[in-house]
Amino acid sequence: MRKNYVSIALMIVLFTIVSCVGPKKSEKASSEKPGTGYLFSYFNNNGKDGLHLAYSMDGLKWEALNNDMSLLKPVVGKDSLMRDPSVAQGKDGTFHMVWTTSWWDHGIGYASSKDLIHWSEQKFLPVMKHLESTKNTWAPEVYYDKKDDLFYIIWASTVPELFEEIETSKSEKGLNHRLYYTTTKDFETFAPTELFFEPGFSVIDGAIIKTDSAYMMVIKNEMSAPAQKNLRTTFTSDLKSGFPTEVSESISGNSWAEGPTPLKVGRYIYIYFDKYRDKKYGAIRTLDGKNWEDISDSISVPKGIRHGTAFPVSTSIIENLQQLK
Repeated sequence: MRKNYVSIALMIVLFTIVSCVGPKKSEKASSEKPGTGYLFSYFNNNGKDGLHLAYSMDGLKWEALNNDMSLLKPVVGKDSLMRDPSVAQGKDGTFHMVWTTSWWDHGIGYASSKDLIHWSEQKFLPVMKHLESTKNTWAPEVYYDKKDDLFYIIWASTVPELFEEIETSKSEKGLNHRLYYTTTKDFETFAPTELFFEPGFSVIDGAIIKTDSAYMMVIKNEMSAPAQKNLRTTFTSDLKSGFPTEVSESISGNSWAEGPTPLKVGRYIYIYFDKYRDKKYGAIRTLDGKNWEDISDSISVPKGIRHGTAFPVSTSIIENLQQLK
């Protein structure tokens, strides 16, 4: 009987060893697959020092990269600023970035990179040059549509010859914004600039994300008479057809908000934004695009972070950026 007990004990030990070895191999194999993290492109102060990047692995805790020093200094445009840097990655892995170069200008900045460290020559894209009365070209947002392999660039401009001053304009330097856009496949040839979104009120900061069933655009209602200064959403199933001009109620609470950037994190869509009067960053999230949860108290971001873009990247990109000193 004792021999039998010993044999059974040995079998149990061997089975345990084999069972432990199997999962370890499987876990190692799965850990070698490229993972996904998130980056946030942003600017500090007035945007004179250029591009800043932060990373996160969970969409909540964001840490500055490169000791929160600029990774690219702006050199194009009247004011040579790099405000509102927006980044999108194409199918070949190249990152394309656009940004606001000046307070009062007819164009935007552009550069590209394979690793977000080494950048192409900066270019000035005169996207509103054809409308000479254009006052400004603000907060360009680049969105890559995988379906058509096409980049959309959207921005806000005031064109007095198209949209006259309104009550809001009196307190805001004559501004009455609408969203305009162009498209490109290669950032060499661009479609003619056209009006993109005209909701009947001054609007800025359009940002697009693909949900499971539609495209969502979040915008800022820029009206100050009466005061709005909040974020709204609109949805479409066909990006080429544009977005309905009827928008949601405010999704950003009572704080004045701007610079929204949407990001898919797991099953949620997060929207990060600048509570600029409160001098802090906010965040909300949704599962269905209708019901929003305020998670502002759950996020942490680099000090002084301002309007930019959150986007997914491979962890190898983040690891390379972490090597910068």
